[in-house]
Amino acid sequence: MQYNAFGKLGDRVSRLGFGAMGLGGSFGTYSDKELIHSVLHSLDQGVNFMDTARNYGESERILGLALMEWKGEKPFIASKIQSKGPGNLGWGQPIPVETAFPKGWLRESTETSLRLLGVETIDLMQLHQYWPQWDRVDYWMDELLQLKQEGKIRGIGVSVPDQRHDIVLSLVQSGRIDSVQTVFHIFDPLALDCLIPIAQENNVAIIARCILDEGGLTGFLKEDTAFEEGDFRQSYFEYLPREIYIERVNKLKEAFVPRYADSLAELAIKFVLHHPGVTTAISSMHVTQYADENIRAAGKEPLPVEVFEEIRRHYRWVRNFYETKYWV
Repeated sequence: MQYNAFGKLGDRVSRLGFGAMGLGGSFGTYSDKELIHSVLHSLDQGVNFMDTARNYGESERILGLALMEWKGEKPFIASKIQSKGPGNLGWGQPIPVETAFPKGWLRESTETSLRLLGVETIDLMQLHQYWPQWDRVDYWMDELLQLKQEGKIRGIGVSVPDQRHDIVLSLVQSGRIDSVQTVFHIFDPLALDCLIPIAQENNVAIIARCILDEGGLTGFLKEDTAFEEGDFRQSYFEYLPREIYIERVNKLKEAFVPRYADSLAELAIKFVLHHPGVTTAISSMHVTQYADENIRAAGKEPLPVEVFEEIRRHYRWVRNFYETKYWV
């Protein structure tokens, strides 16, 4: 496993991180024992960046149980503060910060995370959504800075709610945050255009998420693929006719696999890890088989520069499968 310095915090974090959304049941049902084993297995393989959230069901609790069993060096723990906005408000369109994160809520959510994780300090606390309109008031940042001063958190980050990467640029340049978590994968490399290079200039860490496009870039999706009730992917893939998605995946595979990667998933991981501005890239590793495959891919030789650029320029497919549904 290779490691990078995490922005201004300087911690040595694995280039491939453990995305813990799957620990909360978002991608199917697993026992606590299976999920704890998946965390310990990934830690054993050198993965030391763990990303969870208050919004991920039982994820923090499961991760906390795994940390109690782990005897090695403490991993870097990142979590996110859940919005208080009703339903899914704040994902597809902006809501007032007073609705999403009212005064006192950042502390309450953070202290719940600390208790569930069983730690005294969370290395990185992120707002699970962010809109630039929120910069007109200071109280939410003041609350985070107070939590930092008290030693409850070490770093402050934000998670971009969907594919609109550029909304966070002014905050990145302000020097007030340590990291940005953003969508970044073969079909949506737009974060490379502005966000990632500007974050590099300001020593702000980039956490790439959805690097396999919720599994679509593994090639698993078929026209008759069915999901369990409550599986996040059920709504994620419902909007677009699947044959269009599958056609694009197959074209990508035909062009580059196995010449430049042994699998489509390996190609996707190598693409995301190619740019030095990506500090860590998180993927779901709640199944040990997925963890092993992803970790192997992260250790492979990088893509040739010309192949990376060809994929970036000619295979981008801008669409949003979250709350604001669109595709072009």
